[in-house]
Amino acid sequence: MFEAIRSGGILMIPIILCGIIATYIIIERCFYFYTLKKRDGKLMYDLNGSLSGNNYEAAAVACAEADTPTSQVIKKALDCRRWDEKDMKEAVEAEMDLVIPRYEHLLTALGTIASIATLLGLLGTVTGNIKAFNVLGGGTGTGDPARLASSIAEALITTVGGLVVSIPSVVFHNYFLSRVNHCIVEMESDVTSVVLRITGRVK
Repeated sequence: MFEAIRSGGILMIPIILCGIIATYIIIERCFYFYTLKKRDGKLMYDLNGSLSGNNYEAAAVACAEADTPTSQVIKKALDCRRWDEKDMKEAVEAEMDLVIPRYEHLLTALGTIASIATLLGLLGTVTGNIKAFNVLGGGTGTGDPARLASSIAEALITTVGGLVVSIPSVVFHNYFLSRVNHCIVEMESDVTSVVLRITGRVK
């Protein structure tokens, strides 16, 4: 394995670095979304009891403990509960816009890595082929077979390396984007239900 990677040349270094960073992002985001669902579920359960008794202090404590984008928006609604309803809704909507980047954290980097890894693999293919043609054109016959094989190996291995990093990155990037959209819809639903209870429209 090490010999194969070394045959890929210097471009394998940034490809491997991209792979390491992508792996970290994928693991971090998987853990984040897994724990987010559990924390939001507990938050809404706690809020159901607190708001039923108009215990806004306990509701605020539950929001602080959850520490999720949804809890941050609900905490804003609780803080603004004495405001005019229109002003409170505007404040809540502004807070929603503020917390959405928490869902999207590191996803831009993952998408960039997916593109860069492919381009690095393509660059390795081009440079490897250039070296191979130089070997063929630099001597008689087929040139130095060892150098020719090394150049072809560089072209193929960098291509494979770039695709190995890029394909999972694209898959997980799209998956996380769908999770972000799902989380935003759930957040809007949960916040709306809390706002309706705070304003007294729903008991």
